[in-house]
Amino acid sequence: MKSCLFDIQVNGFAGVDFQQPGLTATDVTRAVEGLASHETQRFFLTLITDSIPSLCSKLENFESIRAKNPILSAAICGYHIEGPWLSPEPGYSGAHDPRFMGPPNLADLERLQKAAHGHIKLITLAPEWPKSASFIQLARAQGIHISLGHTNASENDIDAAVSAGALFCTHLGNGTPADLPRHDNIIQRLLCRDELTAFFIPDGIHIRPATLQSYFRAKPHGQALFTTDCMAAAGAPHGRFRIAHHEVEVGPDRVVRSPITGTLAGSALAPDEGVQNISTWLHLSEAEARSLFSTKIAQAFGIHLPTTTP
Repeated sequence: MKSCLFDIQVNGFAGVDFQQPGLTATDVTRAVEGLASHETQRFFLTLITDSIPSLCSKLENFESIRAKNPILSAAICGYHIEGPWLSPEPGYSGAHDPRFMGPPNLADLERLQKAAHGHIKLITLAPEWPKSASFIQLARAQGIHISLGHTNASENDIDAAVSAGALFCTHLGNGTPADLPRHDNIIQRLLCRDELTAFFIPDGIHIRPATLQSYFRAKPHGQALFTTDCMAAAGAPHGRFRIAHHEVEVGPDRVVRSPITGTLAGSALAPDEGVQNISTWLHLSEAEARSLFSTKIAQAFGIHLPTTTP
């Protein structure tokens, strides 16, 4: 027996984009069954930057669907809110819409958590926004984990975030401009922080295998974990898909790009494919590679994973 896989950043799957309003139980079931066919029975449904009212509406819809189906409720074991408290700077905002970005505040968090019935488990934010440290403290007091991402935070900003309780880095190595200063850049500032566990996307596109090897070696043992950051193209044939306000075309190369900015807009990677990639590229046993995409992540968030047959 082995534990199922667990992904903390799933924007969609099997042709279903979780960012779209008014999804039905049939839509969500298709995505959940698609993930299960890739050995993933637990995940954090991820919502990217949008207006607070729109995010609340989506959360309320998902909660209504979960309440009526115990299988879907168990699979969607929490929400990851990636934005709107990200950096609107070009390159750092990625495929997120800067129009909706701004500093975090507790009133908005309370609205979102109420809509989610208390199931927001992870927030990605850029800690350079004013009052981010106090927001992180308040969110942590509610049991919400904080990850730093889509950020150009200074060392002082990162210090304050870590002191306030931030524990993770979201898809480290991405959410940055293509051109950065060689030595003083946000990847280096976050990579060197042993207090922060980093999540990496092992699709060979977001981070090339050789670079991933270097990043993995730079983190202390157990402080490098993995996610897909997958969107609707994952678990589906190539074609046209939506992610939030964008329509993208994903070809045989499985690259997902925003048609507006040309930046990567999530991945078409399935979790079990990620396990095979990190086993090969990082020279890990399949058991160790699997643990980095399952039990070690679940332990960090207090999630119980069911077992699967070999």
